[in-house]
Amino acid sequence: MSAHATTLDPRATRAEARPPGVSRADHRTEVVPLRADDGTRLTLVHVRGPHEPHRGPVLLVHGAGVRAELFRPPVPHTIVDALLDEGWDVWMLNWRASIDLERVPWTVTDAARFDHPAAVRFVREATGAASLRAIVHCQGSTSFALAAAAGLLPDVDVIVSNAVSLHPVIPAYSRFKILAMAPWISRVTDYLSPAWAYRSDGYFSRITRRTVALTHPECDNLVCRMVSFTYGSGRPALWSHHHLDEATHDWITGEFAAVPMSFFAEMGRSVRAGHLVPVHGERGERADAAASAIPAEAAIAAPRTQARFALFAGADNRCFLAESQRRTFAHLERYQPGRHSLSVVEGYGHLDMFFGRDAWRDIHPLMLKELGR
Repeated sequence: MSAHATTLDPRATRAEARPPGVSRADHRTEVVPLRADDGTRLTLVHVRGPHEPHRGPVLLVHGAGVRAELFRPPVPHTIVDALLDEGWDVWMLNWRASIDLERVPWTVTDAARFDHPAAVRFVREATGAASLRAIVHCQGSTSFALAAAAGLLPDVDVIVSNAVSLHPVIPAYSRFKILAMAPWISRVTDYLSPAWAYRSDGYFSRITRRTVALTHPECDNLVCRMVSFTYGSGRPALWSHHHLDEATHDWITGEFAAVPMSFFAEMGRSVRAGHLVPVHGERGERADAAASAIPAEAAIAAPRTQARFALFAGADNRCFLAESQRRTFAHLERYQPGRHSLSVVEGYGHLDMFFGRDAWRDIHPLMLKELGR
């Protein structure tokens, strides 16, 4: 199998079409409780369509400060619908960063060590499958990739990763925020939350809301503007407004909440190093246990996995630059030449890769093609 890195412009080949069959109305949803390997409460959301799956399980893993429902926005055809159309058995993980769970201080290292191995093991046992495949996004992707690189996910065959994996590269203003501002902010609050747009939690939340209202005039949805302040550089940072229909732009109001400063500290060190740097012993026994299973050099050494990575990046991503995935691709190819792929998509950013109005025809078929290879 030959490796490939491509830059794609879906606008050049876009054809008028209608979304295929399955829609949210066809979903049969079951929320399954799960314990991470350190005892933290998680959930898995098992989604089935009108027909029983005839292909294997796929685990979907969301990013920071959102939840599994990220993959089911109010667009006519979601990535979940696309997977069900093709007969996959869909499982969505609410890991410890999910806003549907009890708020805890967390790091990427915690999730890599405790959450993802437990989720993969549960899905395998529940389905009887020998292995599974995954679609992972943002910090769900960094933590999942770190777990795979450390050899903790031997039963995962294919990892479709969006935005960033092992090598976070961010815009200059974002570097300033995470390296200079975040340490100061951590002295006055344990977390940041785009939900401060409509729900105050002390004086700092009110100051932040007012600052964002003055400096981010790009739309009338203050959560959208708070998301840009929290996660990137740009107006907006995580998507292009022309990709979002009105229903989705309204929907994001309830889909973003708290992210702990423990994560920003870990990511700041990783950004400075140019690769993921696991937490070592900074938060007691749990951090020590996580680090003991994930070597400090896990993100730069030979990957301890045979999983094939299909890396995706939006060329317009202002949260993690497309260079993030280019560096991870080069790293993987150095040790496993000819095995992996990289697709950089023109005209798309960070999250519009999943809930853009045309993502169902521009992006999702590309991801499903890689998932099925």
